[in-house]
Amino acid sequence: MTEGLEFVRDGEVGRLTLCRPAKMNAVSSAMWSAIPDVVAEVERDRDLKVLVVTGAGEHFSAGADIGEFRALRSSANGAAAYDRAVEAAVRALAGLRKPSVAVVRGNCIGGGCQLAVACDLRLAATDARFGITPAKLGIVYDFESTRRLVALVGPAHARYLLLSARLLDARRAREIGLVNDVFPVEDLPGEAEDLVRTLCARSQAAVRGMNRIVEKVLAGARAADDEVAEIRLAAVHGEDYAEGVAAFLERRPPRFTHR
Repeated sequence: MTEGLEFVRDGEVGRLTLCRPAKMNAVSSAMWSAIPDVVAEVERDRDLKVLVVTGAGEHFSAGADIGEFRALRSSANGAAAYDRAVEAAVRALAGLRKPSVAVVRGNCIGGGCQLAVACDLRLAATDARFGITPAKLGIVYDFESTRRLVALVGPAHARYLLLSARLLDARRAREIGLVNDVFPVEDLPGEAEDLVRTLCARSQAAVRGMNRIVEKVLAGARAADDEVAEIRLAAVHGEDYAEGVAAFLERRPPRFTHR
């Protein structure tokens, strides 16, 4: 595994941890480049149902490792190559069919916030701080990440975050929809595990199918297409549908077998 990243399998859960606590888990170029391979591994592994993304220690991530910029972004070609690595990491996370959950403590800023926004769900501790700060560096945020941010919080809040580069506390982040829920620091791990267990217990055919449809809506789809019709038809004819209906009628928890 690339230095600064830790990926472990924990039963049905894949756990990707940003591991540079001495640098508040700043994301290096090598880490950006390694993330798509980790996501592909999660997608392929039939035993994994959920990806949890978090940071080691007291922070999620302070953002991209600015210390690398003079060497790696000193020319237009270098900046373009660096941006391609970032965009590939974000695209991989956002495109994962299996649900992804960002669990955030402390700083979640710049590229760290970019990764969190690329996840499907975000849970935060009360000590979390969020910000998207390219305006402090003379950088224009990439289109895909901007689109996802606007879809998540709306254009007014997206403009506030991007143009001011100010930080928001966890309470305000929840108010604008940047995070799904906020918990005391000591409660966050247990609450995150409860959500993860819930996601694992649901029909994976339904979860992944709906996740794909949401992604198509975010990409601009205005109506169902052949892929959506196929996803829904496959679900109706799948084993999870039969089990879900039977469990409801028999008043028992479903035992889904789709992997």
